[in-house]
Amino acid sequence: MVAGRVSVLGAGVMGLSTAHELALRGHSVTVIADRTAEASVSGVAAALWFPHRSGASPFLVPWLLAARRRFEQLAADRGTGVDLRPGTVVERSADADRSWTEAVPKYREATADELPPGAVAGVRAVLPVISMPHYLPWLRARCAALGVRFATRTVGRVDDLAGGAGRAGGTDLVVVAAGMRSGDLLDDDSVYPVRGQVLRLPDPGITEWITDEDHPGGLAYVVPRRGEVVCGGTGEIGSWDTAPDAGTEREILRRVCALVPALAGRPVLSRAVGLRPARDAIRLEHVPGHALPVIACYGHGGAGITLSWGCAQAVADLADRI
Repeated sequence: MVAGRVSVLGAGVMGLSTAHELALRGHSVTVIADRTAEASVSGVAAALWFPHRSGASPFLVPWLLAARRRFEQLAADRGTGVDLRPGTVVERSADADRSWTEAVPKYREATADELPPGAVAGVRAVLPVISMPHYLPWLRARCAALGVRFATRTVGRVDDLAGGAGRAGGTDLVVVAAGMRSGDLLDDDSVYPVRGQVLRLPDPGITEWITDEDHPGGLAYVVPRRGEVVCGGTGEIGSWDTAPDAGTEREILRRVCALVPALAGRPVLSRAVGLRPARDAIRLEHVPGHALPVIACYGHGGAGITLSWGCAQAVADLADRI
């Protein structure tokens, strides 16, 4: 498609990244959403670059690689909120999936003294950590500087935009990157929530992250960001409950303090719940049968930030071919 008018549904990190890439290619872009990125699941994420329970795709590694490279470039500018930090991916089974390391140029085996009790192996790597309170305002400002417009409204179905939403004069293309709402917009009942509960503690001076997906007590991760440590978590498939649970919080604290004893006794700064928009396979494709050309970009599970720039570039490439 030659440079045209594009409406991006969704103002989370996937929607904003996609709007950014489309605007770079000369499209006139409007982001339409009923909430800000900070109020979406993007604002809850610990935001370690790691494909936590992402949907499947044959393009997963190229998307991961493209996103990691972009985040590493952004880390050169402190104003972006992106930092490169060392850490450990804990493995508790001999057949742990390491396909993600294809997108990492340097990593090594964790030594026994770098692993918690019960771990059979692990991977040590330096990966991007994105401080979302800094990154989301920066990303929105970058979009605005490229001419992206923002509209606050609720869209019931993508065909509602055929009458002239987005910018005056109508919309030539719609991109659906609305997280959990994406399925409703496209009558796709394959999208389901994976509830994630987190809490934030003041940083006692931790410099390394750790993630232990198969911890016997439940999912556990510790991600230090600027001035805070994000601790989690849960992965409750099918749960729509967005209220933090006190009992779950106690269990999270028990797990993360066992992994990182320096966190013991730290006060809780805040707590939150986000619903990861999951799907058995990531949907990134042209969707026929609508009043306007439509591109779907959703179903990233817990890897929306991790895949954001790679998928945004893929959407822009697809838009060029429509």
